[in-house]
Amino acid sequence: MKTRQIIAMGGGGFSMEPDNLQLDRYVLAQVPKETPKICFIPTASGDADNYVERFYAAFRTLPCTPCHLSLFQPNFADLRSYVLEQDILYVGGGNTWNMLVLWKEWGLDRILEEAYEQGIVLCGLSAGSICWFEEGVTDPLNAPLYKLHGLGLLKGSHCPHYDGENKRRPAYHDMILRGDIQAGYAADDGAALHFKEGRLHGVVGSRMNAKAYVVERDGEAVIERTLQTTWLG
Repeated sequence: MKTRQIIAMGGGGFSMEPDNLQLDRYVLAQVPKETPKICFIPTASGDADNYVERFYAAFRTLPCTPCHLSLFQPNFADLRSYVLEQDILYVGGGNTWNMLVLWKEWGLDRILEEAYEQGIVLCGLSAGSICWFEEGVTDPLNAPLYKLHGLGLLKGSHCPHYDGENKRRPAYHDMILRGDIQAGYAADDGAALHFKEGRLHGVVGSRMNAKAYVVERDGEAVIERTLQTTWLG
């Protein structure tokens, strides 16, 4: 039976680092095939054309067979079979709340859980990393950060862009201190948390100083434990 894997990036990959595809190469390397099938799911961006084009521009330079899944202009005959024939499902960034609502309407949330159980590698950045956890910190445009519930394939909470957006760290700390959100994992831009069978297997980075952390409450304080990160450079 295939190992269940999730790779949650705080930020990075082709969309944030088009000249540094280390994280994307790492994702592809988790499938023991010469040309794994990878499907980009850009729901959180509203299936933005430019985002999809950048995905193809990057992954056509890598050893894989890329495709994408559009819910706004459906490009499949049967959603379940289209998803389950892939080796990797790569979820893009954008509005996490809208993405999860749309996934539920289409039944894609349940199909992604089925894909996970079958050993299809799940990955993504920002909205595409928050979604796999029980809870996450998201930031609507020009509004306070808030908690939302993800698919719950991974225990605890998650905060991406930990070093890239200055509101993230203090908001996450405040939520944990108040008990509004569970303890969990934070990841800088360029850092990726790799889970196997629901347990943290390791952390990799496309930037030399990118880090990931376990963040939890200790009495009346919040503590961060820096995780060892393997630089892919």
